[in-house]
Amino acid sequence: MLKRRQVLLASLATAGCSREGTALQGGWVGTHPERGHRLRGPLPDAGGPLKRTDVLIIGGGIAGLACARALTRRGVDDIALLDLEDQAGGNSRGHRIAASACPLGAHYLPVPGPEAREVLALLHDLGLATSRLGRTEWDERHLCHSPQERLFFDGAWHEGLLPPADGPAGLAQYRRFGALVAEVQRSLGFAMPTRQARWTPAHDRLDAQTFATWLDTQGLTDNRLRWYLDYCCRDDFGADAATVSAWAGLHYFASRHGFHAPGDETAEREPVLTWPEGNGWLSARMAEPLRDRLHLGRTVLRVTEGRHGVEALAWNEASQAPERWAARAVVMATPLFVSARLLAEPPAALRALQQPHAPWLTANVLLREPLLLRPGAPPSWDNVRYGSVALGYVDARHQSLDPTPQSPLLTAYVALPEARRAALLSEPWQHWAKLVLEDLAGTHPDLPAKAERIDLCRFGHAMSIPVPGLRGSAALAALHDARGRVVFAHSDLAGYSVFEEAYTAGVEAAGRLSL
Repeated sequence: MLKRRQVLLASLATAGCSREGTALQGGWVGTHPERGHRLRGPLPDAGGPLKRTDVLIIGGGIAGLACARALTRRGVDDIALLDLEDQAGGNSRGHRIAASACPLGAHYLPVPGPEAREVLALLHDLGLATSRLGRTEWDERHLCHSPQERLFFDGAWHEGLLPPADGPAGLAQYRRFGALVAEVQRSLGFAMPTRQARWTPAHDRLDAQTFATWLDTQGLTDNRLRWYLDYCCRDDFGADAATVSAWAGLHYFASRHGFHAPGDETAEREPVLTWPEGNGWLSARMAEPLRDRLHLGRTVLRVTEGRHGVEALAWNEASQAPERWAARAVVMATPLFVSARLLAEPPAALRALQQPHAPWLTANVLLREPLLLRPGAPPSWDNVRYGSVALGYVDARHQSLDPTPQSPLLTAYVALPEARRAALLSEPWQHWAKLVLEDLAGTHPDLPAKAERIDLCRFGHAMSIPVPGLRGSAALAALHDARGRVVFAHSDLAGYSVFEEAYTAGVEAAGRLSL
């Protein structure tokens, strides 16, 4: 065993991290941090002809695409959407390795509840859902196939992601947390999108403290429960329970299907929609009808509101030349801290807002051959290791309906602390490939030697962290309700980053524009 471990660590220390004599292929894909960092330099001379449009949308993520879609359905056809990347979709984009689809970011969408009316309408339009006799029926090809989730714990795989309870005392804490979630669901109300629920002084009190503090107050100190809750917070918010607010930690469960302790016969696994390319499946279908209005590879540098309209200065990454755009109105579908940098005169609420963002790393790993099976639950779509600081991996081939044998393709996720953002941008891809493979080797010791290629995608500011005081802040509320020639559309307006919030923000922004 010692010799095997020494061989493994030696192989990981090399730049190749792969089968002997064969260098691991890979590199950075998907994002271009240097484009966004143009904002740090001086503005170029604004030369060239003035391009005109009725509505200019800045940002081609889910919110920007949703806003453009909503406007075209209202009959507003003169639209231009600018994004600095070469592919629309923001954090919801797909990638291909060896002709196989895989996600670059968000990889699933929980089946939405009745409050998410705008998202439900989209899913019906895309043919994912149909209404029959007053009920919504889902196309099962797009629901996550079984087995869905498993956790590597104590040397074996266990079904589901909740660690086995640590005896009667641990089970009692699981049940107590489930009862508390059910109580706040009943007494306070939570919804997704979050603004579909009321906001009360009790919500403010939850928003004023960290989730970890609230858990301590409730006497919920079981190590396994706390690890699981930390994992959930890092998965949705990019930070742990000691960083996010108690409102956010409870919202994770109370806005969905609650929390169910082991042995709860009423528990049902939350159904999710997913695809080999993750939510890139959704963004590609949203972008396709807008293709003539998409102007990709445009880094917007300045937005100036005038007496009769709005002008924007952008840098065309393909031609390496500036572009000038004029519009009657503009939708800032960018992260709010970016909007503050772009606007020549940002509103007071935007200047006052303090909103941290978590850096994020996604790694798509192509293997030469299948992994050795470990004891316990069979290979699943989502696979997590107990105690890991990473978020596990999904099987990008899990949803494929192609019966042809293919090499395994895994998508690993790592939520990084803010302090690692600079390293994410400065360290070479081989450094991060080694980190990812070391973590995966904790469950699959044979994986590093079987890795053929690893494509890594980095998001320096991937997702808003709902720290205490953010969700209930007056500044966030003011930006959410802003009307006029400049409006805001981004999941940042909800204080955290998920598809439902981004899509709804885009649709609502279309209705707040003064046209």
